[in-house]
Amino acid sequence: MGGTYTLLIRLAAPTDIEVGALGTHRFEAGWYGYTGSALGAGGFSRIDRHAEVATGERDTRHWHIDYLLGHPDATLAADVRTEADVECAVARALPAGPVAGFGASDCDCPSHLTYAPDREALERAVESAHEQVR
Repeated sequence: MGGTYTLLIRLAAPTDIEVGALGTHRFEAGWYGYTGSALGAGGFSRIDRHAEVATGERDTRHWHIDYLLGHPDATLAADVRTEADVECAVARALPAGPVAGFGASDCDCPSHLTYAPDREALERAVESAHEQVR
């Protein structure tokens, strides 16, 4: 089983983070939503890999999100899932991201990362985006 997911990530303090080839970017304290796909053989087990990066069990920085999740002030709080291939539709339904190209190197989306100052606002936006594209 797989599909599309959006991770809900809390960043406790503002910080500068180097995001691979995207370079160093300023991330404000608050809540971030990262939309990705889990369509391969492992399906939603990809979220387990993200959780391992967030807890420090895995050090590999392969995707843009790994750089944010691997920061000590970042916490993976929750995720929202849809069992359909709607990654780009969900990303486009969310407010424009704070880092251009984040998570979008294999598509023409502006970003697959969004930001909200509080969890409730982010959860509402993410749930609405997933509902819109189902």
